[in-house]
Amino acid sequence: MAPQAPPPHFQGAGDGPTIGFDLDMTLIDSRPGIRATYEALSAATGTYIDAALAVTRLGPPLEQELAHWYPDEQIAGVSELYRELYRQHGIEPALAMPGAREAVTAVQDAGGRAVVVTAKHEPNAKLHLAHLGIEPDAVVGWLWAEAKAEALGEHGARAYVGDHTGDVRGARTAGVISVAVPTGPCDAEELRAAGADVVLEDGLTEFPAWLGAFRRSGTA
Repeated sequence: MAPQAPPPHFQGAGDGPTIGFDLDMTLIDSRPGIRATYEALSAATGTYIDAALAVTRLGPPLEQELAHWYPDEQIAGVSELYRELYRQHGIEPALAMPGAREAVTAVQDAGGRAVVVTAKHEPNAKLHLAHLGIEPDAVVGWLWAEAKAEALGEHGARAYVGDHTGDVRGARTAGVISVAVPTGPCDAEELRAAGADVVLEDGLTEFPAWLGAFRRSGTA
């Protein structure tokens, strides 16, 4: 179901900006659980999957990774099986990225809203956040790259924080500031080349300071 759009003037709970965040490798390190889920899927289907390789390519939708291992006609069914297995194998091993909780809280303490926009299966994204005690104001799943602009626009975001060049494209499509963190598969040089407006070299630990400067600039 599409998220309810806020009024056009809506900025947040107070006077602060709405900021979007990616999930995998931005707010959470989901690699241990994803690897375990791929291993369980491989065992269940009898199909070899290089799980160690798969977790180096996080970002795009699940179906794109499964296409490396399964024929097209099996992708839909295998995707559903993966998502079922994920609830058992994928949630508990995940870790919060350094500074993740503080980044979300910084937005909310500034009177803004933190909105997670991810390509991940939305129910599993919500399970991750609840398990790790990260409490954004909204979670929107099943959106990748340019498609993320839909949710960013509906929620009135001013910036989008992500670790992948696809996240940069989503921010640029939405016409918002692209804040990139080189904590996933894309390094700082790739993110800048893709058009990121800001690269936080040390990840989300730098985000509260950036947010403060952003608000003081008067552009927030």
